[in-house]
Amino acid sequence: MSAAPQPRLFFALWPTRLERARMAAAAAPFALEASARRVAVENYHMTVAFVGEVDELQAARLRRVAALSRAARFSVRFDAFEYWPKPQVVVAAAREIPPALAELWQDLHSRLAAVGFSLEPKRLRPHVSLAGKVAAAPLLPPMAACAWQAEELCLLRSASAAERGAYTVVDRWPLLDAPPQG
Repeated sequence: MSAAPQPRLFFALWPTRLERARMAAAAAPFALEASARRVAVENYHMTVAFVGEVDELQAARLRRVAALSRAARFSVRFDAFEYWPKPQVVVAAAREIPPALAELWQDLHSRLAAVGFSLEPKRLRPHVSLAGKVAAAPLLPPMAACAWQAEELCLLRSASAAERGAYTVVDRWPLLDAPPQG
């Protein structure tokens, strides 16, 4: 008998319905080949730190790390469509990284490394995946910019393959009204 798979967890910004709807409207004009799969609008998110499969003890450590992380609220502006050939995805990218996002990313990654988590990627590339299994670069129009207000950091669970890409918010931590002191 094989053990049940461990949940795959990651930290992300989880947008409001309105922010998702704006992103979907911005992405609607570009055409994709028949084999490509658009990401369901309700699954739009921006990953801050992908951890992967974890057991209950590791999940508890993730929660403690998030509870200690301090970052100010910020806005992130997604303003360009990009095709990434190696993962075969089309994303909405933020060409400019807000300082508070960079600080949150660095703080979270440092704290996770200190408790034994080794994370990829090693650099921050703010984006929202819009479509996967995109074998060839599509013609992408200019993007109507979409801003998301980051007010909380979320821990999400990625569904099993049988559940086909659904995400569940496991926990949330509010971001601060002002930058942390000292």
